[in-house]
Amino acid sequence: MTEPFLPFALPDIGEEEIAEVVDTLRSGWVTTGPKARRFEAEFATFLGDASLHCIAVNSATAGLHLALEALDIGPGDEVITTTHTFTATAEVVRYLGADVKLVDIDPDTLNIDPAAIEAVVTPSTKAIIPVHYGGLAADMPSILAIARRHGLKVVEDAAHALPATSSGRLVGTLDSEAAVFSFYANKTITTGEGGMLVTRDGALAKRAQVMRLHGMSRDAFDRFTASVPSWYYEIVAPGFKYNLTDIAAALGLQQLKKAHRFAQRRAAIAARFNEALAALPVLTAPLAPAGELHAWHLYPLRLADGATVSRARVIERLFERGIGCSVHYIPLHLQPYWRDRYRLTPQMFPHSQRVYERQLSLPIYTRMTDDDVERVVRAVEHAVLSSD
Repeated sequence: MTEPFLPFALPDIGEEEIAEVVDTLRSGWVTTGPKARRFEAEFATFLGDASLHCIAVNSATAGLHLALEALDIGPGDEVITTTHTFTATAEVVRYLGADVKLVDIDPDTLNIDPAAIEAVVTPSTKAIIPVHYGGLAADMPSILAIARRHGLKVVEDAAHALPATSSGRLVGTLDSEAAVFSFYANKTITTGEGGMLVTRDGALAKRAQVMRLHGMSRDAFDRFTASVPSWYYEIVAPGFKYNLTDIAAALGLQQLKKAHRFAQRRAAIAARFNEALAALPVLTAPLAPAGELHAWHLYPLRLADGATVSRARVIERLFERGIGCSVHYIPLHLQPYWRDRYRLTPQMFPHSQRVYERQLSLPIYTRMTDDDVERVVRAVEHAVLSSD
C-alpha cells in the first residue's frame, strides 16, 4: 500500500466549531447550560416545527431509553423492532424490564418490514421502534397505520436520519410519539457523543427532562442562574444521568448550520458510487423514493448472486489497498444475548441474514475528496473482480 489509509469515517470539524468550544470553555459554563438550551431551540428551528420539544441528551441510546420510560413501557410489555440494527435499539427495552420482539427487514430498503411488524403484534405489544437504516426513512405511513390499528406507540430510532424525509416531511416531524437522533462521531452531524429526543407530547417531554438529570424537579441551569436564591430542588423519581454538556452542544450549534451542506456532499458521493459501481456484480445502496431526502449516513454495498468472491475477501482486499470499511450490522439474532434469550435462529430472519452475509459499508463522509471517492471506486472494482 503506497497511498495513505482512508478511514471508514471522520468527523468534519472546522474553525467555527473550535471557536464555539473555546468560547464555551472561557464562559465558565461547561456542563448543561445556555448552549445546550440554544442547541435544543435551534434544532427545533432546523426541523421547522414550533410545536416540537427538543431534549438534548448524551447519546441516542439515552434518548430512546427516556422516551420508552416516559411511555410507561415496563415488565410484561413487548416492543417490536428490527433485528438489523445496533444493539442499542433493543437494549433500552430490556433496561425497563420489557421484552423485545425482533422482526425481519424488507430486502429492497433494508428497513424494518411493516408486514412483519403486524404479524407479531400481541396483546402484550405496546410499542414499535422503527430504524431509519443508513439514513433512508422507513415506511412510516404503513408503520403509523399499524400503530393506530393496534393502539401502539411509535418511537423512531432516527440515529442515521438527519436530514431524511418521509412523505415530504423531515424525520422528527412525523406523527410518532418521539424520534431520537444521534450525534456520535461518525453521524451526519456530531457533538462527539450526544443525541436529541424530539416529541410533540408535552407530558413525554416533561418526564424526559426530569429523568434526564437524576429525577430532579429543576435543572441545574435554572438553579444556578436564577436572580434569587434557588438552591431548593426535589427528587421526584429515580432518574438517570443523561444530560448533554455545553461543550458538546457548542459543537452541535455549528454542525447544525452545516447539516444541509453535509447532506448534499454525502448525496453526491452516493450518486458517484451508484453510477460507478452499477456494472459490477453488486447491489448498490437503496435509494429514497422520488422527492424524498436520504441522509446517507451509510453506503451499504451488497454482493450480487453473480459475484465470485466472498464478502470477507472483498473487505481484505479493500484494506490491502488502504480503504477502511465496516459491516452494518451483525444482526441481533446472531448476537449471543439476543439469540439465547429469545431462542433465535437465522432461518427466522432470512432477509437480514442474507444481507448480513453479503454486505459491507463503504466510506461516505464529507471530508472525502473527489480523489478519495475515485480511489474507493477503483478499490471496489479490484476487490470484486480480481482473481488473485
